[in-house]
Amino acid sequence: MRRHPHLLALATTAAVLTVGSAACGDGAASGGNDPADKSIRLAYQAFPSGDLIVKNHQLLEKALPDYKITWTKFDSGASINTAFVAGSIDIAAIGSSPVARGLSAPLNIPYQVAFVLDVAGDNEALVARNGTNVADVAGLRGKKIGTPFASTAHYSLLAALDRAGVKESEVTIVDLEPQDIQAAWTRGDLDAAYTWLPSLDELKKTGKVLVSSRELATAGKPTLDLGVVSTSFAQAHPDVIDAWRKAEAQALRLIADDPDTAAKAVGQELNLSPTDAKHQLSQGVFLKPEELSSAEWLGTPEKVGGLAQNLLAAAQFLKGQNKIDSVPDLATFEKAIYTTGLPGVLQS
Repeated sequence: MRRHPHLLALATTAAVLTVGSAACGDGAASGGNDPADKSIRLAYQAFPSGDLIVKNHQLLEKALPDYKITWTKFDSGASINTAFVAGSIDIAAIGSSPVARGLSAPLNIPYQVAFVLDVAGDNEALVARNGTNVADVAGLRGKKIGTPFASTAHYSLLAALDRAGVKESEVTIVDLEPQDIQAAWTRGDLDAAYTWLPSLDELKKTGKVLVSSRELATAGKPTLDLGVVSTSFAQAHPDVIDAWRKAEAQALRLIADDPDTAAKAVGQELNLSPTDAKHQLSQGVFLKPEELSSAEWLGTPEKVGGLAQNLLAAAQFLKGQNKIDSVPDLATFEKAIYTTGLPGVLQS
């Protein structure tokens, strides 16, 4: 997947689409808002999750045989945000940090969070390359660090630096997608990197973990992988969102109840052995489907859950790091949680 000049391109594209949408009398990006359109465009990322099981087992295709379903691989949340702005996808797997960015100015993307794929644990981490003599995060001053900009890893890197008292100006942060991080790492171009599985496991072979997203979550900076849906698509196809949620819930149950079968599916999608895939899945935190409609996460139509507050906190941190223009109010984030059909649709 080609790289994207993230924030500038997003801001420019958003401005163009705002004009086009206004001309149509519609505040949302075009695409997916026709109830008669029997097509679904999904964006996925190559990290171990139930989303890959849904794709591998064709759970959505089996549930919706009359629909044309297209899966497109993306390398980061920033490029997925670009695609949402362009109206070229309907449903996506994307990190909580890029979602917080997407819901904030200047992007203001009309999408909603409808699922929690996983809570980042040891599957995302900051690693220092062997030979750099870096023993802790504070030791990164003057070093070059790779991470995908506008990703959960980028957010966690900034949080780790902030916690260690290291100013962003004291390091050089390079915008690289996970596969590019691996190449730069091998060449010796990077001193450290914050990335996720499966590339993270490769870096660990010749590096030292300084901090993981699990540790940062404990310190009050949790990151998540979310299932996000275009607002216009959800309004036009609520039945599709129900079917997709049920498929994702089925995948979560498979991870919990039959880890070997889950690992086989994920391994096929990531070109990993079932043993390696099982190890990588074990490093993430996967909720039970019934938990998603709890007060801590999505909530219900009667009361939106704490995920809205999580996204607000992420936006506040990003504003403090001068990564977004302004922070929306809590009501904006609560509106961006898709609770229709909960908790019933997530029951087994």
